[in-house]
Amino acid sequence: MHLAQQFRAFWERMRGKRVAVLGIGVSNTPLIRLLLEAGAHVVACDRQPEERLGPVAEEFRAAGAELRLGPGYLDGLACDVLYRTPGMRPDLPELLAAQNAGAVITSEMESFFEVCPCPILGVTGSSGKTTTATLLAEILTAGGKTVHLGGNIGQPLLPSVPAMQPGHFVIAELSSFQLMTMTRSPQAAVVTNMTPNHLDVHTSMDEYIRAKENIWRHQTPGDLAIFNADNAYTRDMAGRARSRTLLFSALGELPEGIFLKGQGIILRQGGAETLLLSRRDIRLPGLHNAENVMAAAAVAVQYGCGSAVAGVAGTFAGVEHRFQLIRELGGVKYYNDSKATGPDQTVAALRAFPSEPSVLLIAGGSDKHVPFDGLGAEIARAVKVLILTGPTAPKIEDSVRREGADRLPRIVYVGDMAEAVHVASACALPGDAVLLSPASASFDAYNNFVERGDHFKSLVQAIPYADI
Repeated sequence: MHLAQQFRAFWERMRGKRVAVLGIGVSNTPLIRLLLEAGAHVVACDRQPEERLGPVAEEFRAAGAELRLGPGYLDGLACDVLYRTPGMRPDLPELLAAQNAGAVITSEMESFFEVCPCPILGVTGSSGKTTTATLLAEILTAGGKTVHLGGNIGQPLLPSVPAMQPGHFVIAELSSFQLMTMTRSPQAAVVTNMTPNHLDVHTSMDEYIRAKENIWRHQTPGDLAIFNADNAYTRDMAGRARSRTLLFSALGELPEGIFLKGQGIILRQGGAETLLLSRRDIRLPGLHNAENVMAAAAVAVQYGCGSAVAGVAGTFAGVEHRFQLIRELGGVKYYNDSKATGPDQTVAALRAFPSEPSVLLIAGGSDKHVPFDGLGAEIARAVKVLILTGPTAPKIEDSVRREGADRLPRIVYVGDMAEAVHVASACALPGDAVLLSPASASFDAYNNFVERGDHFKSLVQAIPYADI
């Protein structure tokens, strides 16, 4: 079947079907619109009451959708197809009951992989995946390719399929939640790293790893998989992948792959060495961002865009909410790293700062049940004032007291973000940095890390100069 025909077949398959979409969020709102346009009878389900959903609920009702909202929204789902939202476990009793009654359980990303007409280059990992995916999209675009960037990065891909052509490329950021039930893999797969994460949803680290492995598990020998040689989990994956593999390393030379040698980022392949760029040319600070550049470059060179790597790396200023410099006031720099929802991401951000403690760190949030081992030592090295909030605050303090030896920062507990920014701005001196890098999820106080980061930015922008 021609690839364009696959989308038409999907469209016709949905016509007249009773389709439940579970969760009216970022990824599913465009899906609901698409299904309504296709002629499906859509049941839009969400645990939030209608007043919390706002105008979108009124829009969907006016378009003919049936709304099931509030407590019990998953009860008695008598539908032909169920689209679960990312983060919803597929083995919930209500979903299994619907499946036993004949419903097909799927997701927006699974349907996209079924009908996408062009190569998919997927990126996953515990950290760095948004930066790597965005870098890769910028590099391929600079190399003359037409690129569609989406997935876990916040842009659903299925509704964009009509604009895609066989010669285009899709860069898909993929979370463990999206990968959990995938039976297809992208033509190129990147795994940036693996550390404990999302253990509030996954039953174990093993389940989390198995979900991530779906990005390469269903590849063919002609496909490509890129792995971090410096991470034990991803190094093990490289030995088990059926596809062509390429490794990258920031810690040592590789017989084949991309690695950091002095200040040079080198590609060694087929017995030849190529200098792709100097680390000094990378605009984003920190060794972790050099790793992100290497991961993106490893894919780009396979698609003929290696010459574009240096130019993009030299101008790329980062993605929103990821180590984002938002203001410099009175000699103090304010960074928004709200996307750091795990301790390893906060460690990476802190390593971008020199040894002398100069950071006022705002951390804490909701608990993903991951260990904070290693975070305390890095906080003790780089942080002069640790400002804590949320349920994970005591765990972060405990890690500092266990690992900080005789070099402990001043520790301040606050009730909310407004108080945190007030304390930070009052304590900061010229040459210091105020860093929001929570090492925790946001759900204790915000709907997501974007909302948290936006609130932080608005508070910082509102600081008058006289307060510094």
